[in-house]
Amino acid sequence: MFTKRRWSALVSFMTAATLANIAAGHEMPSGSLLGNPGNRRPLSMRDVSLIWQSVEEPQPIRLHDLVTVVVDETAQVISEGGMDRRRQANLQLGLKDWILLDGLRLRPDPQDEGDPTVAGDFNQQYKTEADLETRDAMKFRIACRVVDIRPNGTLVLEGRRTIQNNEEVWEQSLTGVVRPEDILPNNSVLSENVADLRIFKREIGHVRDGYRRGWVQLWLDRVNPF
Repeated sequence: MFTKRRWSALVSFMTAATLANIAAGHEMPSGSLLGNPGNRRPLSMRDVSLIWQSVEEPQPIRLHDLVTVVVDETAQVISEGGMDRRRQANLQLGLKDWILLDGLRLRPDPQDEGDPTVAGDFNQQYKTEADLETRDAMKFRIACRVVDIRPNGTLVLEGRRTIQNNEEVWEQSLTGVVRPEDILPNNSVLSENVADLRIFKREIGHVRDGYRRGWVQLWLDRVNPF
């Protein structure tokens, strides 16, 4: 609760701030008992705070400026499928009418040992189940250059980076389009706000060779003969 002493200190502080504004030649805010009533306006932090500082306006992005793109892309796919197919057929065939070519004439030719017949059963069963679950993630930061500013104000970004450590090489590149209002105060932008985003990432070296498929295995995976 505000005591009488606290209220008195608050009134003294407000009076001192008002007198300071008068001495500085500032217009009096609304609610002040001093000053011209025609110059009164709604109270703001700028009028009553002794530690208030104005916020600097962001610098406009110009051509060839650098913007850091924070890439944080994740994807997850879960797919399940199954098939159970069965076929069954019974086949019975018999030849009852026979003919004999006698010169230029055809005449019936009954079989002495009876008409031949064929009978068979056909059963087929096909069952398959498949489960697929993949998770992909890509996180890195890359500085991009503003290579174009379109008539509507959107920025075209393009960046490349190559890191080499002995025989290990990492190559990264990124292109896309971003709105100026999506750029954060620290001059960075999230990849989710970049339109027409294209990311290229490649590794060269012993680590990549350790799990890289050979050309024979690659051909077999594409043809999939079995």
